[in-house]
Amino acid sequence: MNIPLPKLKAIILYFCTYTDSKFLGKVKLMKLFYFLDFMHIKKYGAPVTYDHYVNLEHGPIPSSIKNLIDNASDDVDNSVLSDIVSFETPEGTGMYRVIPSRKFTEKDEKYFSRTELDILNAVCRRFGDKNTKYIEDISHAEAPWKETKFLEEIPYTLATKDTDCLVSEEEIKLLLSL
Repeated sequence: MNIPLPKLKAIILYFCTYTDSKFLGKVKLMKLFYFLDFMHIKKYGAPVTYDHYVNLEHGPIPSSIKNLIDNASDDVDNSVLSDIVSFETPEGTGMYRVIPSRKFTEKDEKYFSRTELDILNAVCRRFGDKNTKYIEDISHAEAPWKETKFLEEIPYTLATKDTDCLVSEEEIKLLLSL
């Protein structure tokens, strides 16, 4: 993962602020990160977080971000995310609902380029009011998940196999190498 912690926190707060909180659990949060990175790469040739994605049962997962979120839900007081989120498990569910400690602000916005903000907005418009199953099914229909096997790392270049990708594999490789 090649993203400063304040920017990562700002992304989490953005998702918490601009999605329906009743649907925002850990699994959906991981999918929102996937769509943020892969929608940005398909349009501009570079991801936002630069995390390493892995093919898991419920779809693509950003590995380092997942570890930070898991740590925060297991031991929120000692987590690097303790100042922005906590988690609750609604009765009768296995969901870990993400509970922000504050809203996304203009101060948080400074961490993003215009293109990153545009994609953050697009992700939240597309998936903000959708449940986890819906977004999971959409992620399973994308080439990065379909073209890899369980527990395999998902190369960003697989985004080029989706019809909505506007950049070439060579452009992605070049931008990733910078």
